Amino acid sequence: MATTTENQEQSSDGPLQRWTQSAIQNPDKVYRALFYAAMVFFLVTTLFPFYWLIVLAVTPEGNLLAGSFLPSVNLFGVSGTFPLPVPKGFNPGAFVTVFEQVPFHLYMLNSFALAVTTTVIVLFVASLAGYVFGRLRFPGRALLMLAILAISYFPPAAFVIPLFQAFAGNAPITVPFTSIPLFTPPRMLNTPGSMVLPFSALFMPLSIFILTTFYGQIPDGLEDAARVEGTTRLGALFRVIMPLSAPGVATAAVLTFIAVYNEYFFSSIMATSPEATKWSPIVGGILSYQTQYTTQYNLMAAASIVGVLPVVILVVVAQERIVSGLTSGALKE
Repeated sequence: MATTTENQEQSSDGPLQRWTQSAIQNPDKVYRALFYAAMVFFLVTTLFPFYWLIVLAVTPEGNLLAGSFLPSVNLFGVSGTFPLPVPKGFNPGAFVTVFEQVPFHLYMLNSFALAVTTTVIVLFVASLAGYVFGRLRFPGRALLMLAILAISYFPPAAFVIPLFQAFAGNAPITVPFTSIPLFTPPRMLNTPGSMVLPFSALFMPLSIFILTTFYGQIPDGLEDAARVEGTTRLGALFRVIMPLSAPGVATAAVLTFIAVYNEYFFSSIMATSPEATKWSPIVGGILSYQTQYTTQYNLMAAASIVGVLPVVILVVVAQERIVSGLTSGALKE
């Protein structure tokens, strides 16, 4: 009789109440539901743009503007629209044309050179700053660290106008809130320096934070032993502390390289003349397929896929190093 009453009460509950009670009794259902929700969100937000680039790249140029990419299907007598775009034709030759029409491989090499140069500068400066913040104690250390991290919260657009004026070299740099000239900067617009310097400043705070966390966890006895043998602080940093903090150094290097290689904002602003094409990064190569009167969307999509492949390979190879570096920096005692 009691069982019949419980069944009646359960049947009177709604589906949400029954699922909640089942989730409390079996938490694995909640974990599976969250996993599927996260997987669907990842597929929609991350993989779908890449899939859309592939669709545009393999579609012949003449068919790009000929109607919708969502075809109509007839399944079991019911007509409807296919939920995913499909190519209207198949022309993989766009992946070859991107190198024939413009020297796109040179643009990729430029991006690689800019990323490597910026990464070296960031690692060198961030290592010195990380050593100071992580291993030395001085008044105002936390406040100064907070000020450095606050730089990363400013949008890059906030620095465009003052940097553009400074790199143009047309007016002297003055004391803030006054008209007292300090010096006239050299003209750096349309040169690699106009990109390396902003990149280094923007991506420096994260590297300093990562390296500070790792350098602060190295036992003082190891550094003291190296200094007893006659090594200076810089020698101990580069010979002892950095090798022992290899996961953190690798994480900072990979994150900086990827961010600079994929950077678009400053890359499209600091190269404003045709003379800059000899060092312009990938964004310059992609925009070269767009003229005043025509836009070759299939070539732009193909160039985007080709340009992102080195970063994809780097992430696949270094993903374990990145994850281990971030997690060990947070969990070590």
